[in-house]
Amino acid sequence: MNPENPERRKLLKNAMGTSAIAIGASAFPSWLMPALAQSEVEIPFSDVPDTFRVLPVRPGATHFQDTSKIDSFYTSNDDFYLVQHYGQPEVDNASYQLRVTGLVDRPLTFSLDQLRARQTIAKDVGFECGGNGARLFHGLVGNASWRGVSLRDILLEAGIQPEGKEIVFFGADIGEEELRGRTVQTAFARSLSVEDALSEHNMLAFEMNGEPLPHFHGKPVRLLIPGWYGVANVKWLTQIHVQDTRYMGRFMGRDYVTLKREEVGGQERWVENSVAKMNLKSVVARVTKNGADHTVTGFVLNDGTPIRSVEVKIDNGPWQQAMIDPAASQFTWKLFQFDWKDATPGEHSLVSRVTDINGKVQLPQDQLPERVSYWEEFGQFPRTITIGA
Repeated sequence: MNPENPERRKLLKNAMGTSAIAIGASAFPSWLMPALAQSEVEIPFSDVPDTFRVLPVRPGATHFQDTSKIDSFYTSNDDFYLVQHYGQPEVDNASYQLRVTGLVDRPLTFSLDQLRARQTIAKDVGFECGGNGARLFHGLVGNASWRGVSLRDILLEAGIQPEGKEIVFFGADIGEEELRGRTVQTAFARSLSVEDALSEHNMLAFEMNGEPLPHFHGKPVRLLIPGWYGVANVKWLTQIHVQDTRYMGRFMGRDYVTLKREEVGGQERWVENSVAKMNLKSVVARVTKNGADHTVTGFVLNDGTPIRSVEVKIDNGPWQQAMIDPAASQFTWKLFQFDWKDATPGEHSLVSRVTDINGKVQLPQDQLPERVSYWEEFGQFPRTITIGA
């Protein structure tokens, strides 16, 4: 079944909520991250401290999910991760306006009704926070069905002038920043090059999983840039501005910036880059036992480059092929399963790696460039479990 066709979206809208698990049972292969069978038990990871807790969504708080509990291709709106930087502003649907300004031939203004009246598109897209990593067991993640309008169409309608080089997206969330002794109010914002902004995949989303975009997720309109880390997907979007210079706001020039030791033209240097497209990554999320059978499940995220394979290694054994969910599409997460044969009692280590069609392989952490931040953590993620006798 095509994960983006209308029938599937209709099924999704009717099934979200308490019956969401039914999607996994009816629309996908039975092995795909199902709810536990009556005789199946989850084997807890021994690397998870007793203090680790996933709390319900709370206003203004970061929210992450327990990836060992993933049981559906789609993440419910309440489980999809949340990060915000200047609070969660209330934006009134009736008075909402989105302005397109700057170096354009035709400045534009849209109400929410005018956006909804345009031709809509729908995409299944998954992404993670640029700061997602081992400290939260990679729980700053989610995968959803989104509906909205094409960003490219709106930019072409406005007409980008030749001198336009960068497009800045401003949210309604406002915060205070101190720079050189002065405190000013500034909106959350991120920018894209004109080329990146004009990708046919980008949208202005106003629906999530068949429902109007929830408040915490950027009501009424958010930017969606498939294949990029979540910080690029500006929530509570109110202005799109075309300019001829680099945008250097906090979340482009000072925060969400990686610092890595790399070779540049034969010279080793420390290189700074804004967090942008997602790196190739896989994570072992759950191990279950059903009688003598064990199953390892997890997920893959990347920038949309097709995936060649996902493999799992147990202890010091060989890399073995895992199955990838056929429901996955270009920009969704790719759920995978590995049937672990002849598991023995005792402690075991498990790790996954993913390879894309270009031959790029997810490397162990110690083979990645040295870095000085927690942004873009995408190395192999070993897990440990103990199997009883």
